[in-house]
Amino acid sequence: MSAVLKIESLSKSFVLHQQAGVRIPVFDGLNAEVKAGEAVAVTGPSGRGKSSLLKLVYGTYRANAGSIQVFSGVGWTDVVTAAPRDVIELRRDVIGYVTQFLRVIPRVPAEMVVAEPMMDRGISQEQALTRARTLLDRLNIPKRLWHLSPMTFSGGEQQRVNIARGFAAHFPILLLDEPTASLDTENRNRVLELIAEARGQGSAILAVFHDEAERRRACSRSIGLD
Repeated sequence: MSAVLKIESLSKSFVLHQQAGVRIPVFDGLNAEVKAGEAVAVTGPSGRGKSSLLKLVYGTYRANAGSIQVFSGVGWTDVVTAAPRDVIELRRDVIGYVTQFLRVIPRVPAEMVVAEPMMDRGISQEQALTRARTLLDRLNIPKRLWHLSPMTFSGGEQQRVNIARGFAAHFPILLLDEPTASLDTENRNRVLELIAEARGQGSAILAVFHDEAERRRACSRSIGLD
């Protein structure tokens, strides 16, 4: 398998404008790559920039220097210099991102929240909802909740809806930020199964795990930010 994500000479720091402009370096000159069908863990102490790296790849943060090359199937795009409309297209078709927190429009049913990424690609609502309901069921979201807004759910239920949404459509690159945090053993195993399935379909996965055993089970190698 060839690389679909290439990080070259990446540098990032934050400036605290309300603290006399103090500059906090995150990393400098980072190089890494992830191949199709590979899951790579981002490791390092708390506060070292693991989640920040995922946000840089997704285009939420802008790097100070370097490049983040993403292969879309027809060519390479540098997320660091890409126009906003190009980043939006990458998020729709290429880069999926499962964060620790669910952010949705209030009153939208959970099944529609999960179906949305598929419908954005032109998949019919009927097909998208079938896939969404299958994932919600696998992640033990009771059927009686599928038609309700996840804003009313417990934290663990919201997290599982967020995971279902992230895995609903196929993304060539998938970013996972603590996907098993706060879940019970059964649902953690379900998430690890979804990760394995995504790898089998060719997704390149970059992930942050708190639990070392789960990290070893899901990922074949790591990128250290020590």
